[in-house]
Amino acid sequence: MTSQLPDSGYSLRTKIYCQLKNAILNGVYKPGESLVELKLAKELGVSRTPVREAIRQLDLEGLVSSIPNKGVIVEGVTEQDVEDIYTIRKMIEGLAARWAAQKISKKQLKEMKDILDLMEFYTEKGEIDKVSELDTQFHDVVFRACRSRPLESVLTNFHHFIQRARLVSITTDGRATVALGEHRNIYNALEKRDPDAAEKAMIRHVEKARENLHPYLNE
Repeated sequence: MTSQLPDSGYSLRTKIYCQLKNAILNGVYKPGESLVELKLAKELGVSRTPVREAIRQLDLEGLVSSIPNKGVIVEGVTEQDVEDIYTIRKMIEGLAARWAAQKISKKQLKEMKDILDLMEFYTEKGEIDKVSELDTQFHDVVFRACRSRPLESVLTNFHHFIQRARLVSITTDGRATVALGEHRNIYNALEKRDPDAAEKAMIRHVEKARENLHPYLNE
């Protein structure tokens, strides 16, 4: 369910777009569900115009479809979308890790080490939501460390697009502990500045994450 939007520096259309997109990606709005402009405008306390503009952007991204006589229908993220993204992730995150091994700074390595220590702490406590947040932070450091704006932009968008699938993967029994070891392998390769090892460790990590998506894909 949507709620009235907080003030921020973003335009009203952008704020509405971001909230609706997150609701779709997090499964608040299910595939096949209708989005009604007037209802959304009332819930958000805005006019229909910025809602219509936000929906138009979501339509361009394929997250909704405007169907004659039926209105706006949620498409969401399909099983094939997830399959495709994980296949692409293996290739480009492997490349990001390879480049990061060549370019990562000491400050970024320290940041990753701190994240890993926190991941271990929250994994032992069983606070998987915190582990998931830290997982995102860990990968963000890798993306920044590769020093490629195009690659960082693509990977950040991919992670956002499948955020719900990633949460399902990390919450699978025993996955958080295994993932912690995989993250340490990535860190160790980066610390040694070994591009081959970093790429292989990242590809293995993405492959294992994909194997834990059965609950998500079979919903």
